[in-house]
Amino acid sequence: MGEEAKAPDEEIWDQGLQSERTRLAWVRTAVALATGGLGAAGLSARHDLPLLAVTGFALAALCGAVLLIRTRARFRRVQAALHGGRPLDSRLDAVFAWLGTLSLVTGAIAFVFTVR
Repeated sequence: MGEEAKAPDEEIWDQGLQSERTRLAWVRTAVALATGGLGAAGLSARHDLPLLAVTGFALAALCGAVLLIRTRARFRRVQAALHGGRPLDSRLDAVFAWLGTLSLVTGAIAFVFTVR
């Protein structure tokens, strides 16, 4: 009760962990897309599933790989923007994440309607 509210300038602000946690979240997303897509594409190809399933899974793996490659550059941009007081721009990365996810869903739907 006796504590005063701190002014925004006095609040504890971690100089690096926000962007580190964000980087780790992007890495998890990229690894899940890359490994899940690659494994599903391999299984689909081995079991002669339609080309749509194999292509969807392969595209998801490719998007995951691109996101993983871009992780270091994205982390540097985020750090610079946070410390420079500039807005962040991760639209391209979001496009790759969405494209990978939609490709994975497309492959999964083709898989479900093919295997009975």
